[in-house]
Amino acid sequence: MIVQIAEIEITSSLVRTPVGDLPLSGSHWQVTDQWYGRRQTPTWAKIAAFAGICFTAGLSLLLLLYKETVPQGTINVTVMSGTRQYVARVPIQRESDATTINQQVNYVRSLAAL
Repeated sequence: MIVQIAEIEITSSLVRTPVGDLPLSGSHWQVTDQWYGRRQTPTWAKIAAFAGICFTAGLSLLLLLYKETVPQGTINVTVMSGTRQYVARVPIQRESDATTINQQVNYVRSLAAL
């Protein structure tokens, strides 16, 4: 196995999917981002704000204004070969996951062009 993207395994000549094997040579790959960043107050800020109410006369409630971006959603990776295709839905935990998946797919595209 050279690369694994979710449940798709890529070898030197095959693309292994749960529905069957596809030839790597001539396969087409597509990446669709379906994730967004949601803004929320982190848990540590909530705990610190409520724990510090007595000591700071309510000023610790300003910690509730702190927000961080949390990515949610999936990236769809589609592999097509002839009349067959497979779509893998990869959940996103961090924004860097999207970059990693795109880099992996670009690498596999270069292998498929050989």
